[in-house]
Amino acid sequence: MSETRSDGELLRAVAEDADRRAFEELYRRYAPWLTARMRGRCADAGIVDDVVQETFLAVWRGTARYRQDAADAAAGGARGDAAGWLWRIASRRLIDALRGAGARGRLRQTLARLRHRDEVSAEEHVLAGVEHGDLAGALVRLSPELRAVLQATVVDGLTTREAAVLLGIPPGTVKTRAMRARKQLREALA
Repeated sequence: MSETRSDGELLRAVAEDADRRAFEELYRRYAPWLTARMRGRCADAGIVDDVVQETFLAVWRGTARYRQDAADAAAGGARGDAAGWLWRIASRRLIDALRGAGARGRLRQTLARLRHRDEVSAEEHVLAGVEHGDLAGALVRLSPELRAVLQATVVDGLTTREAAVLLGIPPGTVKTRAMRARKQLREALA
């Protein structure tokens, strides 16, 4: 009967020797627990399964490195706690996956709207007026900074944070400029 190896021993065997049996034992030991923890954070089982798989792939490929200090290695223990280490890797990957899913969802919605453009939308009516009406003159009179914020937040539909990244300014500045632009447009159109 074989002796059960510590987490530190398993991780060292995987990192140093590409020991497949050590990896499989580590996977059997932690994958169910990690999956359960991730499902507590994300209801989409597909995303959770992908995150758990990517976490263990990072361990196998060596892109995630487990660090143990000399005293713990000599004692056969795991200073940083392998479970906590795996949790940190998985939680970062989950955040990345959810961010990607959000972007993909917005892209799908945009594409769906473009596919169903038989009717003229209210936005298109407004934009047609922009080209030829009083609004066009009011927009031209705005400073380039205010116009850029309106373009990003209203026309492009970006969030304040996304507009800030796009324009290279702080989110608070985006909010202030948007407020000033709306105020100037109200005054010009009143």
